[in-house]
Amino acid sequence: MGLTPDWMRTARVLRRAGFGATGPEIDAVTDVAAYLRTALTTDPESDPGALTTPMPRFTPITRPGKSANTDVRKQYQAQLTAQQDTLTYWWLRRMAAVRVPVREKLTLVWHNHFATSATKVRDAGAMAAQNATLRAHGVGDFRTLAYAMLIDPAMLRWLDGTANTAKAPNENLSREFMELFALGHGNGYTEADVREGARALTGWTVTGGVAAFAAGRHDGGSKTVLGVTGPLDATGFCDAVLARPEAAGFVAGSLWQLLASDDPPSDAVRARLVTAYGPGRDLSGLLTAVFTDPEFTTARDTVVHGPVEWLIGAVRALRVPLTDDAQVRTLATTLRTLGQLPFYPPSVGGWPRGQGWMSSAAAQVRLTAATNLVKQADLSPIAQASKADRLDATAHLLGVGSWSDRSAKVLNTVVDQPPRLAALAVNTPEYLTS
Repeated sequence: MGLTPDWMRTARVLRRAGFGATGPEIDAVTDVAAYLRTALTTDPESDPGALTTPMPRFTPITRPGKSANTDVRKQYQAQLTAQQDTLTYWWLRRMAAVRVPVREKLTLVWHNHFATSATKVRDAGAMAAQNATLRAHGVGDFRTLAYAMLIDPAMLRWLDGTANTAKAPNENLSREFMELFALGHGNGYTEADVREGARALTGWTVTGGVAAFAAGRHDGGSKTVLGVTGPLDATGFCDAVLARPEAAGFVAGSLWQLLASDDPPSDAVRARLVTAYGPGRDLSGLLTAVFTDPEFTTARDTVVHGPVEWLIGAVRALRVPLTDDAQVRTLATTLRTLGQLPFYPPSVGGWPRGQGWMSSAAAQVRLTAATNLVKQADLSPIAQASKADRLDATAHLLGVGSWSDRSAKVLNTVVDQPPRLAALAVNTPEYLTS
């Protein structure tokens, strides 16, 4: 295929800004900046795919009393697990269904940045609410998003914020907010700042799945956080942290590594990103700058797709209908096996990235998953092409542009078997990286 440099640059943007991208989707975008502007400003709930996959509502499950027997306790745990499974399956369906996947991809990115796991939270309603918050605030003022996470019910449970009281300050949320969410490890804060920050964050509880401030549990005394002194609370703590000059560079660098490269940005790129972020902490401006920076658009395809990006991308490209609950359960099982099931990051640091996803064990799991996917896939764009054109047709369908000589040699052996061709194609280096 004779593809222009502009087509290849657009392909890279769309593949990183979503869950893969098909050739027809790439063909339709003539102005990347305009595409991003529309995607970042349109209400994600108005997307046709979102309308067909409304978020489930969860009825709170009453915790068994101290005298409850083993069977009652097992039933309670089973109900919690069933609700969380429902939420996980819903999000997989939504990621596959949305027409423009940018906001859904960003929700996954922020879920990785503000990593919170259902293994400890054990409340599907709280995890669903956090998911909605990440989606709603992930393209605005970072301060709004960051503060929302400080008082988010799931986050408070995950990082022991509900146990943080004036009499017994708990440093987890204060430390992780500075180290992982807003400043970076050791980047301008001290242990004293962590302790004082914990005092500022005292008093938050979760009742009935809703965060509430209990003044009697809050330390109302004077604190000094990062040079700011006063009777600081969560608002004052958030503002003191984000006012640090290191914060803008950290947020910019984090999004660069979550979206554009496994490596930190160069000094020149970081400077451009910080300028786009600006004093208003404009995430839309920052995201657009990431996706249009020349060091991103002209780079080689070396970023390895995580399991969710890879599997949802394949579902979307191959038009696999997720109408059967068993299908979605199988997707979830595959992602759990590969090590990246949504709502279950391994730690507050989120999922790893890079070559770790390319192990030989993972390769076999991916091939098995792809072989199962193609059984329900719409392979007409491949099957209807002549055998001589099937490699090009497959590349265009998957939005990869072209194949390396090595991949082409392998794929050529199965051009007379469209299902096998598709299954192998989504396991090539060209599809696994962007």
